Amino acid sequence: MSNTLAVQEAPSRDETLERMRAKLTGIVPDVELQLKADLAYRINVLKRELNAVILGHNYMEPALFHSVPDYVGDSLELSRISAETEADIIVFCGVQFMAETAKILNPEKTVLIPSAKAGCSLAAGVTADDVRALKRLYPGVPVVSYVNTYADVKAESDYCCTSGNAGNVVRHILGKGHDYVIFLPDQYLAHNTAKEVGIPFVTANREEALPLPDRAVIGWSARCEVHELFTTNDVTTVRQQFPDVAIVAHPEVSPEVLELCDAAGSTKQMIEYVRKTEADRYLLLTECSMGDNIAAENPEKEMLRLCSHRCPHMGQITLEDTLAALEKIQYKVELSDDLIRDARLPIDRMLEIR
Repeated sequence: MSNTLAVQEAPSRDETLERMRAKLTGIVPDVELQLKADLAYRINVLKRELNAVILGHNYMEPALFHSVPDYVGDSLELSRISAETEADIIVFCGVQFMAETAKILNPEKTVLIPSAKAGCSLAAGVTADDVRALKRLYPGVPVVSYVNTYADVKAESDYCCTSGNAGNVVRHILGKGHDYVIFLPDQYLAHNTAKEVGIPFVTANREEALPLPDRAVIGWSARCEVHELFTTNDVTTVRQQFPDVAIVAHPEVSPEVLELCDAAGSTKQMIEYVRKTEADRYLLLTECSMGDNIAAENPEKEMLRLCSHRCPHMGQITLEDTLAALEKIQYKVELSDDLIRDARLPIDRMLEIR
């Protein structure tokens, strides 16, 4: 899957429909494609008039994902792209913390999010007060905040990370002589990252400092409401029915589930795995729209349609709302100068680590 879907001139409405059909026949009903194509055409015309760029996260619904973004990808990829764009307006088809990250990296630009309701339960699972409490309990321990956090949490952190570079960020910190890393907020991602780098994991709380081994990742108790739904029974049941299936999971699933899978990685890494690895069939343990988008890019490969977990927050972003955001220049992301300054440092540190 290319990370760019941009063309120099907007295709006509009929061309837009045919392009969407070429990708999405069998995935999205044709009657829906006919309705969505008109919206996509109007968005593509308007974004050129306004010098706007549209960033689309991999969890966007297929009709949007395959029609209007200039760039698509995971959080890390889109963060890097947003830091380099020359557009006047950034429309982030993703949830609030992603649009905030784009604003932090582009304080002088207008950043829009199509829906004011597109939050994230995981980001809401840790607060800046929580981070300050942990820093008091574990003085001097570097704090890594997952990109799935709000700007005020990032501002209290030393580094950010994504699911794609979490291991590299933790190894970087350990390589600088630290024995401990506070990793927030996803408990499962922190646990799986600790296992990846070969050190113990401890779940912290705000009330008391816990006894620690010689080295450790100190995590939090929040979880992704989508990825925590996958169970070991899901994996074993599928393997009983399809012994040759290759199962690929997002590292926000539980360690027990991850242990039973063939591979794990960020959304970008999952896409690469499906593209490059030969197997008779695949199953993705991740958000459903992403599964649809990967299936659309790999029509020659058999993807088991077992997923039923849709992120309700990503589902708030629609073509209708994206068009309205451009027409009305609405739902601007506004952050104070001090917050942008403080939150920028951990993001810059993340972007420097490959």
